[in-house]
Amino acid sequence: MTDRLAGGAGSAAGVEVALPHPGAARAPARTRVLESERLLAAALLAPTVVLLGLFIAYPFVMGIWLALTDTSVGRPGRFVGLENFVRAWTDSIFQAAFRNTFVYTFWATVLKLSLGMWLALLLNRHFRGKRLVRASMLLPFIVPTVLSTFAWRWMFDPTFSVLNWTLYQLGLIGDRWWSLSPTKLPFLSDGTYALACAIVVNTWRGMPFFAITLLAGLQTINPDLHEAAALDGAGGWKRFWYVTWPLLKPVTLVVVVFSVIQTFADFQLIYVLTGGGPANSTHLLATYAYQVGVHSGLLGEGAAISLFMFPVLFAVVWLQLRYLRRLEGA
Repeated sequence: MTDRLAGGAGSAAGVEVALPHPGAARAPARTRVLESERLLAAALLAPTVVLLGLFIAYPFVMGIWLALTDTSVGRPGRFVGLENFVRAWTDSIFQAAFRNTFVYTFWATVLKLSLGMWLALLLNRHFRGKRLVRASMLLPFIVPTVLSTFAWRWMFDPTFSVLNWTLYQLGLIGDRWWSLSPTKLPFLSDGTYALACAIVVNTWRGMPFFAITLLAGLQTINPDLHEAAALDGAGGWKRFWYVTWPLLKPVTLVVVVFSVIQTFADFQLIYVLTGGGPANSTHLLATYAYQVGVHSGLLGEGAAISLFMFPVLFAVVWLQLRYLRRLEGA
């Protein structure tokens, strides 16, 4: 018995136990670097930070510096402080462009929101030809801005306007007793008409963005809420106002913020459609800054005019985001 135990103990003692090597518990330095979440986050963010710095931060800082100097094409200029801002603020064309920018942004955003909401509510229903309507709705959003604006410019042309021809054939313009105007409508030759035409084109182009985004928001609303409201006797308008609209507010505010930013800083549409004319009556801040800075070569004044957009956009975005956070916290 004693020998058996001794033999068992000897055999157990003869088993070699492999202990881990002191350096094996630690992974190689290269592996630790690759597995670090902080370094991975920095590596993923680095390209975005570089691009934002090159194409947004650097031009913005250079714009501020140019606005504080009298730099022009071919001449470095000298520091003049706020002189360019004062000169721009007292310029009658700048004042008109400043006013036009607000009018253009306000009415275009209101129309895009109203028509986009109506189109989203329509597409949220089931009807024949829904796919065709949805595909046609995307056309203004897909076509490049310059190309579509050239088409609208041809339709508004004072000599070959297809709109004036259509209105004449319908008897809405001409010498008939029911005509609204005895002559052709000056779509692009009158300042008020030209700005209204620009608002129409911007609305036509931006409405699909509103409709698509609002439609996505509508499809996340539980249909049971509408059924419960209908059982309680709520009509279509009450169901929209008390059920749909409160749930759609966050999405709507985000869309409006994007639209205000894009519309307030719009350049291509106005530049192609009217060029700021007639007689500088349809300039926006972006187009007037381009005319002064590039066409006239006054880089300092052009930069100062463009910087007037920053505080306005910052205030609008800050107020809307603050209201959005209040809605989310309610």
